[in-house]
Amino acid sequence: MNICLLGNNLTNLVLANILLKKNINIDIISQSPKTVFKNTIRTIAISNENYKFLKNNIYGLNSLGWPTAKIKIYSNRNKFAELFEFKNGNENNFFLLKYSDLYNLVKKNKSIKIKKSKYYDFDALKKSNYDLIINSEQDNPITKKYFTGKIIKNYKSLSHTAIINHQKIDNKIAIQIFTNKGPLAFLPLSNKQTSIVFSNNSTNFIDKKKLLQLIDKYNNRYEINKISEVESFKIKFLIQRKYIFKNILSFGDLIHKVHPLAGQGFNMTIRDIKSLSKILDESIKLGIYDGEIIAQKFQEHNKHLNFIYGLGIDSINSFFKLDNKLDNRLSEPLFKILKGNKFVNNYATFISN
Repeated sequence: MNICLLGNNLTNLVLANILLKKNINIDIISQSPKTVFKNTIRTIAISNENYKFLKNNIYGLNSLGWPTAKIKIYSNRNKFAELFEFKNGNENNFFLLKYSDLYNLVKKNKSIKIKKSKYYDFDALKKSNYDLIINSEQDNPITKKYFTGKIIKNYKSLSHTAIINHQKIDNKIAIQIFTNKGPLAFLPLSNKQTSIVFSNNSTNFIDKKKLLQLIDKYNNRYEINKISEVESFKIKFLIQRKYIFKNILSFGDLIHKVHPLAGQGFNMTIRDIKSLSKILDESIKLGIYDGEIIAQKFQEHNKHLNFIYGLGIDSINSFFKLDNKLDNRLSEPLFKILKGNKFVNNYATFISN
């Protein structure tokens, strides 16, 4: 089976590593030699189940990733009294990886062929007789012509990320505080480093001095020695209306973008990779190599789930924005009820995985 991946990015490199294990011929074609976020300080939170999947399929992953045992949620009014705690029994909730570390690991596979092309279209790709074409590249002619229908919500917000160096502590608890300016997350990266993600409810850029002032206001855990430079990016909700055109399957960030407050953006992509991997296994076992059929199966199985999941994250963001306007009068009584409910705790952990 021959599959072409459009875009030299993390999604396609992870996908290529997994598909090559199935003895599928893989080509990655990209218009640009540049890779997005190659040297970024951004981090990726990978849920426990998704981490297990990647560890079984990508050699060397077990040397990356810092485990987090608990996630604690706080409000602006009671910033040091937790509203809710996510705990996954005796297992970890998620593993935090540096984006650049994961990128450098998955690109090491010498079987991956990356071809650079200044221009390509569907007719040009058709001549190469690929069974399936998977497109996760933002601005190529394929995307612009066949995948323009989207549901988009502009949050008019910026997400700011940085890494703090601090005195050594037992750093296995992630913290999410819904401040009156937006969600602020402390994500453990090691015993001496923690990733900061602040999603500001405005488009005003925040430098590291201002971010450090905000951190100090809500920090009662870390003795900070240093903060990195700050990276910022626009936040929006995006769902692709149509995933497929003939044997081309739109994938990754092209089909869904969500608010970073739940750390689920790349997790949704990994779940898509798991689903596609299973569909390919079943199709190959039945002798089905028709890319249109495979792409259609993926769309039927995943489109509605991605929409519901993305909408759920958007609703959480909307709830806490309203709650802060009401001085947390919604969240405190609600989470007081939910906190003691074992079923809700288990179900919330299941959903996050």
